[in-house]
Amino acid sequence: MIAYLVLVLLTSVERIIELVVSKRNAAAAFERGGIEYGQRHFPWMVALHTGFLVACIAEVFLLDRPFIPALGWPMLVIALLCQAGRYWCILSLGQQWNTRVIVVPGAGAVRATGPYRWTWLRHPNYVIVAVEGLALPLIHTAWLTALVFTVLNAILLLRFRIPTENEALRKLDA
Repeated sequence: MIAYLVLVLLTSVERIIELVVSKRNAAAAFERGGIEYGQRHFPWMVALHTGFLVACIAEVFLLDRPFIPALGWPMLVIALLCQAGRYWCILSLGQQWNTRVIVVPGAGAVRATGPYRWTWLRHPNYVIVAVEGLALPLIHTAWLTALVFTVLNAILLLRFRIPTENEALRKLDA
């Protein structure tokens, strides 16, 4: 259990680092005339992702979830691959990467590098987050967290985030 706690805490530190990078990129985007979309759903997204990390730890410790090697080791590999995928997305987008939906007029959408070059996969980072939302809790059989996060994340992404981002990208391309 302690190793899992350390893993989730390291994931939390990684998320804090992402927020620092995001804040820097947001400031640069606003300096270049960036326009933010979807401000109303952003606090819900932050709450969901923060709650997810807390729930991963809480479910394992409060409900005494066991580590089952046949499930835990493959989920650990998938979770680590998700981290690599997240950084691939972040590096591919460069200064345009952000946790918010901010577009800079005239900047153009990134479509030629990294996972964004595949037109059939319009939002690779969201796919990675969805997979990670299953893998990280299932490392230590926190199936309830995996289920609740997956459902809430799908609702948030499908109903608010992806349509907001698609609309912002359409305006960017116009």
